[in-house]
Amino acid sequence: MSPSIATARHFRRAILKLSGEALREPGSTDNISPEIVNRIAGEIRDALADGNLQLGVVVGGGNFWHGASASARGMDRATADYVGMLATVMNALALQSALEHVGVPCVVQSAIEMKNVAEPFIRRKAARHLDEGVVVIFAAGTGSPFFSTDTTAALRASEMGAGAVLKATMVDGVYDSDPKKNPAALRYESITFQECISCQLKVMDATAFSLCMENHIPIIVFDLGPAGNIHRALRGEPVGTVVHDEAKK
Repeated sequence: MSPSIATARHFRRAILKLSGEALREPGSTDNISPEIVNRIAGEIRDALADGNLQLGVVVGGGNFWHGASASARGMDRATADYVGMLATVMNALALQSALEHVGVPCVVQSAIEMKNVAEPFIRRKAARHLDEGVVVIFAAGTGSPFFSTDTTAALRASEMGAGAVLKATMVDGVYDSDPKKNPAALRYESITFQECISCQLKVMDATAFSLCMENHIPIIVFDLGPAGNIHRALRGEPVGTVVHDEAKK
């Protein structure tokens, strides 16, 4: 393992990005699966057990709402995105409840003020929570339309000085082509930011990817589905694909 990859796998503070769709049981009509949320909470608890990791979480809202899809059907894009931000708050509260149930101190900070259910996002307060071992769930995206929750994860990682963004998705890493269309697609164990750009590989949206690259924050892309993967990723074990800076000579 090269020095840059080793560094990417070892971090003191991280941002875990969960897709909203991952909280829903495939084929179910329920928007949130309590079983899946409880499993995620249990894996986070286990990863935090030794006190060596500080964790922020950004969760999407796609299990409830897709702003871009609503916009394509005629809704004003800004309004559609605000509805999506509210969806992320629902997911954040569900995850907060599950974490507290397994004994993990947790707080939700929302980029849209809703003081009855969440703290407002304040960077220094969020950093203080992390220093004290409290998991911070960053809800309501960036608070502005036209930005994805991937961008939120990259932005919060930059603001919090995180050592990595861990993107939990429905695929097990970054491939050289679409594995659903090409059975022979090659999965990378590691790849540099520049190689992703050269090969036109879509890891995150362009804004999120640029933020991570400019701030030298590795991105670890892994499959949320298999039990234990979140725990392994948070513990720095080899899982998924690491997107990192060029190895230093």
